[in-house]
Amino acid sequence: MLQKLSISNYALIDNLEISFDGGLNILTGETGAGKSIILGALSLILGQRAEGRYFFNQQKKCVIEGSFKIGAFHLKNFFTDNDLDYEGETVLRREISADGKSRAFVNDTPVNLTVLKALGEKLIDIHSQHATLEINDPEFQLLVVDAVAKHDDLLGDYRSKFRAYRKSISTLQKLITDSDKAKADLDYFQFQFDELEKANLANDNQEELELELNTLNNAEEIKRNLAGAHYLMHEGETSAIIQLREAVHQLSAIEKFNPQFAELHRRLNSVIIEARDIATEIETIEDRTQTNEVRAEEVNNRLSLIYNLQKKHRLNTIAELLDLQNELSDKIQQAVFGDEAIEKLKLQIAAAKKELEEIAEQLSANRKKTIPEIENQVMTTLAEMGMTSAILKLEIAAAGRNSPLGGLGDNGIDEVKFLFTANKGHTLSEMSKVASGGELSRLMLSIKSLIAQNTALPTIIFDEIDTGVSGEVANKVGQIMERLAQNLQVITITHLPQIASKGNSHYFVYKDEETDSTYTRIKQLNKQERILEIAKMLSGDKPGESALQNAKELLGS
Repeated sequence: MLQKLSISNYALIDNLEISFDGGLNILTGETGAGKSIILGALSLILGQRAEGRYFFNQQKKCVIEGSFKIGAFHLKNFFTDNDLDYEGETVLRREISADGKSRAFVNDTPVNLTVLKALGEKLIDIHSQHATLEINDPEFQLLVVDAVAKHDDLLGDYRSKFRAYRKSISTLQKLITDSDKAKADLDYFQFQFDELEKANLANDNQEELELELNTLNNAEEIKRNLAGAHYLMHEGETSAIIQLREAVHQLSAIEKFNPQFAELHRRLNSVIIEARDIATEIETIEDRTQTNEVRAEEVNNRLSLIYNLQKKHRLNTIAELLDLQNELSDKIQQAVFGDEAIEKLKLQIAAAKKELEEIAEQLSANRKKTIPEIENQVMTTLAEMGMTSAILKLEIAAAGRNSPLGGLGDNGIDEVKFLFTANKGHTLSEMSKVASGGELSRLMLSIKSLIAQNTALPTIIFDEIDTGVSGEVANKVGQIMERLAQNLQVITITHLPQIASKGNSHYFVYKDEETDSTYTRIKQLNKQERILEIAKMLSGDKPGESALQNAKELLGS
């Protein structure tokens, strides 16, 4: 239920706040006063797109906020699925800057317009005189049948399985395409794989091979320089180690005179130990370094193979070549064994289709059972509103079996068509072809009333849906709205006193032109103000005593 609506800086509204009651809420006012502007603002927090040119003040942002009481409408799963904080009293807010940038919030959590619209559709159903075109939409017609059939769980199960079924078909098509391509390229993939497999790259280390080859190619120079270094450090009469020993001897003679000399003596001894280790390691490496032309050629050939493969496949490392080898192996497996995977998936799809068809048949049976109830209830309601000769006929036909999904659709196997005539003896036809605007409005009110009896609609808004009716028919329309409001919150914009008098609460929308600017204002009328307003709706701005008396009678006063 919509409890409160706050509007700031939208069209003719600078600041406006409305608190709505449960039951039937009436909005009246002169044409152009701003009743539809209020609905336009409300539509913004229901996810509709906005334009900055509708702002009251182009220098300020537009802010629309609605407070909804939602505890009775089983929406916790929606909040959980969209990572939102659930509150029994939920606030939807929309902020739009003059440059068109928009932000939306649910309980102060930022959301995108898709989430805002999805939640809004669960909270409010806005129906205007222009929305009667919806009645000819096959999706809407099927929704009406499903609402009366009350098989939400079965339909939800079907839709979930159908999404998986459709995804499996898409996967199958991709598998077939990939398999056909893999088969066409099998010889090429096999040749590349065999070449890489034969190279046996798994145990190679490219950096180590390059280092080994560089050492082998320069073995003589390396050996010569190592031998020279060892001689200078350890073997010559004036080798570095002998010279260092002499220096140690010199320092040992004076270390007693100053602790600093003792420290130098200690450090130099450490240098001698390190120099001996270096000399020994140089000797070991020099002994190990040998000219080996056979090994050099072997390493060179190995590296040439690796370089050629990297160049051929435009890769830089052995690891990348091994990854390519694995990819080629997968493609070969797909080409060789792809048919098995395809056949396995085909069997799964066939089983899923059979299960879907069984559920769809049950849905179809449920729908067919509800047709007499829908036809009778709608025609009964239409008769109350003066359309005693109206006939509504529902036809359910199977969807095309030759469709890509074998006749299965998002909602099962059925296509629903509403046929209608408002006049006795006339041929049944699509409603848009045989019904006037007023007749369509009454027909839609009848259908919405039927839906409301069978589903949990928090709030429904009628925007001048009473266009084209008057007199006793208008009174009947008001009675139906009054009856509808026993199950849900109804907000109705009307110009008819017969309907306005049925409301639990009455709001008057008017223009305030006392200042330099024009503002849209709204106020809730008390009992005496309602009498005067309905009297004006009956006879004009200056109602006489008879109009006032008539207004009192309409209000039951």
